[in-house]
Amino acid sequence: MKMKKFINDPRDLTTELLEGFVEANKDLVSLQNGRTVVNTRAQDADRVTIVIQGGSGHEPALSGFVGEGMIDASVVGDIFAAPGPQACVDAIKLVDRGRGVLYVVLNHAGDMMTGNLTMKAAAKEGLKVIKVVTQEDIANAPRKNAGNRRGLVGCIPCCKIAGAAAADGRTLEEVAAVAQRFADNMATLGVAVRGATHPATGNVIADIGEDEMEIGMGQHGEGGGGRQPMKPADETAAIMLNGLLKDLDIKSGEKIMLILNGTGATTLMELFIIYRKCVSFLKERNIDIVANYVGELLTVQEQAGFQMFMARMDDELLRYWNAPCRTPYLKR
Repeated sequence: MKMKKFINDPRDLTTELLEGFVEANKDLVSLQNGRTVVNTRAQDADRVTIVIQGGSGHEPALSGFVGEGMIDASVVGDIFAAPGPQACVDAIKLVDRGRGVLYVVLNHAGDMMTGNLTMKAAAKEGLKVIKVVTQEDIANAPRKNAGNRRGLVGCIPCCKIAGAAAADGRTLEEVAAVAQRFADNMATLGVAVRGATHPATGNVIADIGEDEMEIGMGQHGEGGGGRQPMKPADETAAIMLNGLLKDLDIKSGEKIMLILNGTGATTLMELFIIYRKCVSFLKERNIDIVANYVGELLTVQEQAGFQMFMARMDDELLRYWNAPCRTPYLKR
């Protein structure tokens, strides 16, 4: 089926979407150096600042969460592609206010290459930077090999918690430790029933049969080995919850964060039906959902499906999750 999207020249996709995004939110963000979205109040920040990088095409992530209490600079690459390291170094220097910079990288090959080169360049320039990698997809590697896990929606709550710790006046080392503790206690599992199309080429990403779904689908249509017949909402939720609880070794009486992140074409109706089952399933096991979100945080164009995210919570993490923030797509 031919792709139908309201776009102009495919070569201008990233530039035009960023121009429109910034115009729609110019009280909160500005566009610097062509493709870096910056918190308009970062220049006055007397605290640790936060930089993240990633490809475009996943809106509202990642730039939709630039602002007070979360991210100070989002370095944007082409559709589904990492930006170059020089742009990341420039962004770090742009928002560094002398307290150091937390640099958040999702675990994908291109992003990790850029992240490693950025850290080498930052060290040569004497910049105080600590990198935190988000890698929570349980589908493609066991927890003991977490370095092979893909980064999914977990980068968003991780940045929210890190941003609150920074606003709380914590040192760079303390902010990084809080972010890392959260990242070490989170897990995500995706499911898709229809793949996306690449908006620049029209190519279909992941061909899923009409009566099939894939549990374990990655951010860009990568398979997770969970291709199976389509199942109802409650059964799908139970399969995914069991996988996440097992991976995190969540016990009765523990407190968790639960996020259902729609990936572009799944309706809120469906997400709420799923969430309803999640609540009853966890209540039966005496597991308390103390933080949640249902909606779209990180999408994959019109991919139909969602990512289920779970994290073990404590009082400090919960306080930081609930702390004030003001960004285009998350306000508290």
